[in-house]
Amino acid sequence: MQTIWLGGPEWLAVLRIGLGLWWLESWRHKDKKGWFERGTGIAWAAGVAAEHRWAGVRRGFDLVVRPRPKAMAYVVVYAELALGAGLVLGFLTPVALAGGLLLNLLYLVLMIHDWAEQGQNAMMALISLVALGAMSWQTWSLDAAMGLFR
Repeated sequence: MQTIWLGGPEWLAVLRIGLGLWWLESWRHKDKKGWFERGTGIAWAAGVAAEHRWAGVRRGFDLVVRPRPKAMAYVVVYAELALGAGLVLGFLTPVALAGGLLLNLLYLVLMIHDWAEQGQNAMMALISLVALGAMSWQTWSLDAAMGLFR
């Protein structure tokens, strides 16, 4: 493989770090007070789920999220922080990539009618899949420095 400026493994690390920065930005711009104190994020998602065309999404939301809105708000917000930090630092990278892929797929299914969200979540999922398949933690990562996931 020929590349410009950096080698293939370095470009994959750039892709992984960029995805991590995207997750960190998602975390940074959230109104944490709204999510944690007023339940705005989960309330918004509840409205989306209630009107979803797929009954399975409605049932799944009602079973998993609706009974525990405060806990789920913390799970969502801090999952995005953990994914971003893990990918930027390259720490537990395969776990972060798989978790991010799953979270993006959940977002993609929940927000099936929102084209802007569809594009973002599809691209983030694709980057996660490529970075996972290419083992992007081999370069510029704590995982590589610690000899993890060889």
